[in-house]
Amino acid sequence: MSTTTALPGNPALVSSHESLDALAALDTGKYKYNVEDYFAKPIAASFNVSPDGTYISYLEKNAQGKRHVMVKVQETGTVKRAIEEKDELIRGYGWVNNERLIYAMDKGGDENYHLYTVHVDGTEAKDLTPFDGVKASILRLLKEDKDHIIISMNKNNPAIFDPYKLNVVSGEMEQLYSNDDEANPITGYDFDKDGNLKAFTRMRDGIEQDLYYVNDSREYELLKSLNWKDAFSILGFDYSSKNPHEAYVISNLEGDKVKIILYDLKKDEKVRDIFSHEDYDVSGISISRKRGYEIDYFRYEGEKKVTIPVSDYYKKLDARFKEHFGEKQYGIADKTDEEDFYLIYVNSDRDYGTYHSYDVSTDTFAVVYELMPQLHEEDMSEMKPISFKSRDGIDLHGYITLPPAALEGKEVPVVVNPHGGPQGIRDSWGFNPEAQLFASRGYATLQVNFRISGGYGKEFLESGFKQIGRKAMDDVEDGLHYVIDQGWVDAKKAAIYGGSHGGYAVLRGLTKTPDLYACGIDYVGVSNLFTFMQTIPPYWKPYLKILKEIWYDEAIAEEKQIMEEVSPVYQLDKIKKPLFVVQGANDPRVNIDEADQIVSALREKEVDVPYMVKYDEGHGFAKEKNSLDFYRAMMGFLAKHLA
Repeated sequence: MSTTTALPGNPALVSSHESLDALAALDTGKYKYNVEDYFAKPIAASFNVSPDGTYISYLEKNAQGKRHVMVKVQETGTVKRAIEEKDELIRGYGWVNNERLIYAMDKGGDENYHLYTVHVDGTEAKDLTPFDGVKASILRLLKEDKDHIIISMNKNNPAIFDPYKLNVVSGEMEQLYSNDDEANPITGYDFDKDGNLKAFTRMRDGIEQDLYYVNDSREYELLKSLNWKDAFSILGFDYSSKNPHEAYVISNLEGDKVKIILYDLKKDEKVRDIFSHEDYDVSGISISRKRGYEIDYFRYEGEKKVTIPVSDYYKKLDARFKEHFGEKQYGIADKTDEEDFYLIYVNSDRDYGTYHSYDVSTDTFAVVYELMPQLHEEDMSEMKPISFKSRDGIDLHGYITLPPAALEGKEVPVVVNPHGGPQGIRDSWGFNPEAQLFASRGYATLQVNFRISGGYGKEFLESGFKQIGRKAMDDVEDGLHYVIDQGWVDAKKAAIYGGSHGGYAVLRGLTKTPDLYACGIDYVGVSNLFTFMQTIPPYWKPYLKILKEIWYDEAIAEEKQIMEEVSPVYQLDKIKKPLFVVQGANDPRVNIDEADQIVSALREKEVDVPYMVKYDEGHGFAKEKNSLDFYRAMMGFLAKHLA
């Protein structure tokens, strides 16, 4: 007897391959670059170096589109495949020690990641977390214990995660703490470099955060009680100090912006401020294990990402990198434990990116790999930072990417691209393949960091709570009016496109301001706030109260009414313009029902809605063929409605 597995959602709604191919065929013109030039995955990518520098590893794509992990011996140049990609994608990989790699895979985008390990020569492959329906993730690598790592899994309860010490050779694991209170679960663990659990954060009543710290008796005592909106988290312990309780903490308890402080966790008091910025949240710190745990640099993101060198060593290194790479952005992709060899990733708004190596002893650079050599920098468009006022007086920031015609004074079509999240996420300066593809077809791209975006401080973030689909949407519209007023774009030819929350913003834009946009492209977007809340994955459920504080709570009559007003599925009579809907069938965050609802309802109104579903994808497309299908169809859709 044969059995068949029912496909998720309603397959009868999905557009045929023929109709989507016909849509893609509308992208006609003598263009220098095609969709593949921007979105075919690089032949090689994701370069790393083994801790001792013996090997360089990378993902290499073969003729069938599979991306295997290859390992190159630096001294001899010989290359061998260490990890074979089969049916499922390698979602990420890295070095555990000098002999062993670790990698993650799920099933069709369901985000229930398994962790696998393999010897550098490709032998001894092992599924370290062979549990169905369980999500595993790495909490900490242990430089002082090369055979163990700390991971988390929701094996005991799908809603909450426990920490385990895992032997990457044998697969043996030890549960380190029991997270057994589902009503008040632990949501974060802090381990020291030796793998000892020093602190954890427990959620209380769904919205409060209690930080516990270990005492001299190895018991955990309440250190701080915070609201979920407050930032106070341990970045790492200061191992250069004789005081074992001093840690670098990221905090906004003393002001609007997140800053880094040195904190005595035993005394529960600040030692001193370490770094802050008056306009932006601080995003990171780098500390040298090799050089006695001194601070090398801080990072924050303004219009661009900024590195502030601290140690004398890194000041010299930073100056050397800037001398060599000029105005382009650089980031350290990896380095050896001895800090004698660096892999550096360099890019800009016009340059997709190139990996370089730097040998400290010889002071020499070498090009390791240019990711997209087919895209010539001189043909790409500038991503320009912009600033403007919202209608209610808030300072807003974003980016505009303008095609050549706009620089010649012509008003061009524009794709408005709200980001996902939305809370705490932001758009950033750098190479954006979507914006460059749009520019190649003559379209500008507008990206607005609307209220609730991250990096601009607590007040700006919280000003967007309970404003999703309302004032947050106003900010996007105000950005569009700003670029129209500058004379850059054609007010009658504005499309709106986005993924996740950005997909929701597409649907909301077409219902809130139906005359503002010529068309919309909804990519894995929410259409119904009620069903969205009901279909979240189990490990989101502890955060449901917070989700309701950010979005809306239907138990409050006034907010339930707002949810109806801002849920596009209840406002479909207002949609006047063409809509393209795209969905991954296995999406655990935005259920396929969100897309089916909108397509079904609009089809009942006899609106022509192209609908693409990929049955081997989740929250966004990761497989190359699926991405290419999506962007080809998108470009045909835009050509049909913007050209």
